[in-house]
Amino acid sequence: MAHDDLFTPLKLGAIEAANRVFMAPLTRNRAHSNGVPKALAATYYAQRASAGLIISEASQISPMGKGYLDTPGIYSDEQVEAWKPIVDAVHEAGGKIAIQLWHVGRVSHSSLLPDNALPVAPSAISAEVKTFTANGFEAIPTPRALTTEEVAATVEDYAHAARQAMKAGFDLVEIHAANGYLIQQFLSSGTNTRSDQYGGPIENRTRFLREVVDAVTEAIGADRTGIRLSPTAAYQGISDDDPEALFEAVYDYLETKALAYLHVIEDQQGAPLVEDSAGIIARLRPRYSGVYVVNGGFDGASGAAAIREGRADAVAYGRPFISNPDLPARLQADAPLTPDNRKTWYGGGEEGYTDYPALETAE
Repeated sequence: MAHDDLFTPLKLGAIEAANRVFMAPLTRNRAHSNGVPKALAATYYAQRASAGLIISEASQISPMGKGYLDTPGIYSDEQVEAWKPIVDAVHEAGGKIAIQLWHVGRVSHSSLLPDNALPVAPSAISAEVKTFTANGFEAIPTPRALTTEEVAATVEDYAHAARQAMKAGFDLVEIHAANGYLIQQFLSSGTNTRSDQYGGPIENRTRFLREVVDAVTEAIGADRTGIRLSPTAAYQGISDDDPEALFEAVYDYLETKALAYLHVIEDQQGAPLVEDSAGIIARLRPRYSGVYVVNGGFDGASGAAAIREGRADAVAYGRPFISNPDLPARLQADAPLTPDNRKTWYGGGEEGYTDYPALETAE
């Protein structure tokens, strides 16, 4: 059996994962326009239920949190009812599933938001990137800055979404604080120039993250809550004057929370990295003693080595799960992986979504 270190159980807060091969969040743009997931998602996620933990595609916490065409939400009762059979299908297949809670902040387009509103952010600073709309990839507008009162309301949106996730039957939630979206926009000095209690020194810029984590853990329990960070990747125009000092403060706060896990993107194809990225990641690692999940270009051998060497407790694999629904079995057998079709990543139906074969039928 190959890569044995990946295939031992792992306690994750309130649940136990059967193995340490996790499925990372993967945006697939196959929900209805109102954020209700489609029934086909039950097949897609159930096919991948052999993962120790599935972390769902990012799902917006409110109508203003949406940033891409046809992504699901977890704020309305209609969305909850549509998620229930999807979660049930994973559980019936023997799996565990978390939902990733998402607010994109400035990485949105007015055509995706209620009443063609401007996207919101900590400060009115453009990301100068594109997002996926009904017209394809379009440049995003300069956002408007959230008021102090709106920030507080957004914190409650996270708590509400977490409660909705529990109603849908999810095992855990993962707070998306990575990839240049709203929480990281508050964290980073290049995107947060506020003069209220959420801007300025690191203590203030981490306040929104702390309030979100506090609200979510109070709503559903720390043992049902994970969080995802990308400390050294400059996604979506993110920049910071001192990312190491910033994330030292974030890690030190999270160390006090007894979360189900911390999920860290160490590297990702196509994303620029800050200087000394690997060194920063290595120096941050000892600051967090809870369950530590890594993500970023791992294969079976490197993932098993990360666990064996104590650098991680589990490894989240993203793109390999698109075309290899039975990825844990393939890694365990050291079997070849099926390549994916990038043209079918975003949008569409069964093709490139639920039609990739499992190992026994692929041979």
